[in-house]
Amino acid sequence: MTYPLRIALVCLVVAPPLAAQSAERTPADVAHAFHAALTSGDSAAALSLLAPDVVVFESGGVEASRAEYRSHHLPADMEFSSSVSREITHERAGSEGGLAWVLSESHTTGTFRDREINTRGVETMLLRRTSEGWRIVHIHWSSRRVQSDS
Repeated sequence: MTYPLRIALVCLVVAPPLAAQSAERTPADVAHAFHAALTSGDSAAALSLLAPDVVVFESGGVEASRAEYRSHHLPADMEFSSSVSREITHERAGSEGGLAWVLSESHTTGTFRDREINTRGVETMLLRRTSEGWRIVHIHWSSRRVQSDS
């Protein structure tokens, strides 16, 4: 075996394929993809990023599974997201072992069902690493209206 061929074989065995290296989304990528799916009205994509046992805290209520979220708030969340503009003003993420978190602050403006929206929001997403990649296991949304200066 020639020297260059040995190097090529070692690289193939040691390094995963380039596609596999770039294919796994980071926890923040998953959070952004979830919001993009809501905004575009792609319920299948949004649901695929949620663990079956996801727990969603929203509007003072609890949805204790992906199926419950799908049958309750998902349609309204997609309608809302497609009607307004959400700007992330601060975000941080981290992970330890098979768990990760994405914490964000946002400013949302627009019109939803004939109501003017101008809110500051916070979001906590907890994610778990699965064989399919990172999946969201908990979401907590909270928001408040921005007071006008008039």
